[in-house]
Amino acid sequence: NIIKGQIDGLQKMIDNDEYCIDLLNQSLAIQNSLKSLDAVLFERHLETHVSEQFKKQPKKAVTEIVTLFKRVNK
Repeated sequence: NIIKGQIDGLQKMIDNDEYCIDLLNQSLAIQNSLKSLDAVLFERHLETHVSEQFKKQPKKAVTEIVTLFKRVNK
């Protein structure tokens, strides 16, 4: 909901033709919120799915994490 509100706010700012630096600041705030969300999602995934996957399919778990790591670091 927070991210949606930020995006809606950015859209209103664009519609109102607000100052570019203000638009960029809002965009950066959205990006930071998304990064925070990514961190929470990744942590929860590691705690739940990956810990189970390592028991049953360790190669798949490693491949999944390495693939994600490569995407993040492009």
